[in-house]
Formats: sequence, C-alpha cells, structure tokens
Amino acid sequence: MTQPTAELSSMSSVLDDLLRRISTMAAEMSQETAEDDIASELYEVERSLSTAQRRLHKLLS
Repeated sequence: MTQPTAELSSMSSVLDDLLRRISTMAAEMSQETAEDDIASELYEVERSLSTAQRRLHKLLS
C-alpha cells in the first residue's frame, strides 16, 4: 500500500467511527424532545459525512 493510500485508508476508518458515534448520538437525542434541534443538526452532519465517506471509499476502490 502506498503512503497516500494508507493515509486515506486510515482516514476512512476514523470517518467510519465518527459516523457511528454521530448516528448513535443523534438517535439518542431525537428521543428527548428538548434535544430535538440538536438531533436535527446531527442528522444533517451525518448526511454530509456519509457523502464524504462514499467519496473516500470510491477513491480507495
């Protein structure tokens, strides 16, 4: 694996973990009515990161 590919692969793993954490937090916050605004914003962040993740995975394949 070349250096840029290895680095991109590492970033992809970090992004996968971050997406899981954001998804979990958004789901938990959507259950609490007082935190609904935050959950909505987290879902938007999740969508943006999912798009970035797909593009990064495409680069690596």
